[in-house]
Amino acid sequence: MKLAKTLSLMLVTTLLVAACAPVATMPAAPAAATEAPAAEAAAPLADIVDTAVSAGSFGTLIAAVEAAGLVETLKGEGPFTVFAPTDDAFAALPAGTVEALLADPQGQLTQILLYHVVPDKVMSSDLSDGMTADTVQGSPVAFAIADGVVKVNEATVVTADIEASNGVIHVIDSVILPPTEEASAESAAEAEAPVGNIAEVATVAGSFTTLLAAVEAAGLVDELTGEGPFTVFAPTDAAFAALPAGTLDTLLADPEGALRDILLYHVVAGEVMSTDLSDGMTAETLQGAPVAFSVKDGAVKVNEANVVNADVDASNGVIHVIDAVILPPTE
Repeated sequence: MKLAKTLSLMLVTTLLVAACAPVATMPAAPAAATEAPAAEAAAPLADIVDTAVSAGSFGTLIAAVEAAGLVETLKGEGPFTVFAPTDDAFAALPAGTVEALLADPQGQLTQILLYHVVPDKVMSSDLSDGMTADTVQGSPVAFAIADGVVKVNEATVVTADIEASNGVIHVIDSVILPPTEEASAESAAEAEAPVGNIAEVATVAGSFTTLLAAVEAAGLVDELTGEGPFTVFAPTDAAFAALPAGTLDTLLADPEGALRDILLYHVVAGEVMSTDLSDGMTAETLQGAPVAFSVKDGAVKVNEANVVNADVDASNGVIHVIDAVILPPTE
C-alpha cells in the first residue's frame, strides 16, 4: 500500500512539472521580401510640335508651321487638337501647290494650317457622326464616322489620339482646305507651275510616242506649238497599236496625204473643255469634217472613241486622251 502511494505521488509530480514547462516555439518564418520599388514615373509628354518632329513623318508640316511663324503658338499652353497631314498627304497636292503656299507663308498657308487646329482637346471618343468643330482659322470642320472609320472633311484619320503635353494629334491622309481657300490654292499652284504647249505636254506624258512621230512626219509640229487655242483628241500609243496591221506603216509612207487628214481630224480650233460638251453636240475639226460627241452616265465619246482622260491643260489649249484613232468620213 505504501509503495502504491509513493508511485501515485511521483506520477502527479511528473505531470505538474510537464504542465509548468515552457512551450517550445517554432523558428520564426523569414521576413517577406520587401516589395519592388514603385515603377519610375512615365516620361513627361512633349508638346505638339516636338511630338510631331519625333514622329519623323511630318517634315513638310513642320516646315510649313515654321514658315508661317506658328511654332510658338503650337508650343503654347493649349489645349489644341491638330489634324496632322503626313508628308505623303502634302506630296499628293497638285504640282506646285506647296511651293506656291510657302512663297506666301503669312497668307494662304497660315489660313490652311490654322484650319487643321481646333482650340480644345478632342479625343476620338469625343467624336460623333455629323459633328462639326470650329477651327482656329474660323471655319468649321465636319466629321463623318462609318464602320469605325473617321473622316475630317474628306481626309481619313489614319492614327488617332497621339497625346501631347498641350493637346492631341490625329494623323490624316490628306490636306484639308478651308472653304474660301480651295479655289485660291489651286489657282496659286497653277500660277506657280508653268504649263507647256500641247506638243510638250504630250511629250512629257510619255504615252503619245506614235502620235508625236506622226505629227512630225506630217509637218504639223508648228501648228500644235502655235498660239492656238486648240483642242486635241489624242490617241494613246495603245490606240495606234490597235489599228489593223500595216495601217500605220502605210500612213507614214504618205505623211502629206491621208495621215495629215487623220491627224487634223483630231484637232478642233478653240479650247473645248469637257464641261462644254453635251450629248449629240458636234464640232468642226481642222480637217473640215465634224466630230460628234455622246455623253451618257458620265462617259464621253468622240465618234466611237472613249475619252479616258479629259481636260489636260496646255499653254495653247487642252488635250483629251482617247482610246482609239478616229477616222474622217470618206468622200
